[in-house]
Amino acid sequence: MLPATLRAGPLNLITDVAGLRVGNAQDAKIKSGVTVVVCDSPATAAVQVLGGAPGTRETDLLEAHNTVETINAIALSGGSAFGLDAASGVQAALREKGIGFAIRDQVIPIVPAAILFDMLNGGDKDWGRFPPYRELGYEAALAAAHQFAVGTVGAGTGALTAGLKGGLGSASTVLPNGVTIGALAAVNATGSVTVGRSRHFWAAPFELGGEFGGLGYPSPMPPDASRVFKKYEEENSAVANTTIAVIATDAVLTKAAAKRLAISAHDGFTRAIWPVHTPFDGDLVFALATGASGIEVEQADVVDFFAAAASTMARAIARGVHAATAVSGDIMPVWSARKD
Repeated sequence: MLPATLRAGPLNLITDVAGLRVGNAQDAKIKSGVTVVVCDSPATAAVQVLGGAPGTRETDLLEAHNTVETINAIALSGGSAFGLDAASGVQAALREKGIGFAIRDQVIPIVPAAILFDMLNGGDKDWGRFPPYRELGYEAALAAAHQFAVGTVGAGTGALTAGLKGGLGSASTVLPNGVTIGALAAVNATGSVTVGRSRHFWAAPFELGGEFGGLGYPSPMPPDASRVFKKYEEENSAVANTTIAVIATDAVLTKAAAKRLAISAHDGFTRAIWPVHTPFDGDLVFALATGASGIEVEQADVVDFFAAAASTMARAIARGVHAATAVSGDIMPVWSARKD
């Protein structure tokens, strides 16, 4: 278990990081949706992609050598490449409020985005000429608040993992130096978040307060613990994956340090999903630093800071699957229905 000096924030959500709000919108018929992280003030941002099949928008500008230093929001969406439309809806909502990068008399909201593949989850994707993601992005941006639901909502609405429904998860950690780290993940992985076919989560060592069942690791480990399970039985199942996430902090970070934060958060993927970062996942982490605490991470705290990014992300991933709920037309069971 984690040291007693680490604790979850009051909401145990990414919005415990001051300066962030989150909104969800979903369509039950298509079994898909959008989640938006809105920055109250422009936030320093970065991205790290380690999966082999990403789908993204506006990620090049996040590299440290490029001009734009801050962003206004992040859109996470289902719908595969169709879901990239969500960012246009977020832009529309922000522009109506006058939020964005100002160039003379024009305001351009900066909204990087990433998508996951949920096209084969039992939902009706016959949506006509235009997909619904632009409107869902608009709705999600307007719904942004400090409190938000996890599980079968937003970008996690139609998410699946190897053997269980996925979902939208979030968690937070308050460090001894006063810095808060928060994570948000739409979990739709090729791999499994549980040890074999048990109810025990791979992320168990990092759990705080029984937030995803308090089961710990199984003892002894089941014989199928190291087995690689397929999401579907069909041979083409490998194309239908991806976990997309946001790691955030109220610490003051440079763009380069935010990049390191995103890299560290991927270690949380490796502690929560087996296998992960496959050629058929688009695994991606955005990093946000609001700077709202005014605290710069001192050298003595650097290792703990980046370790907490990994553990917080692992917890968010487990919480997303733990909170998933069953709905009509599901092709996979939820975690709560699984028996050891």
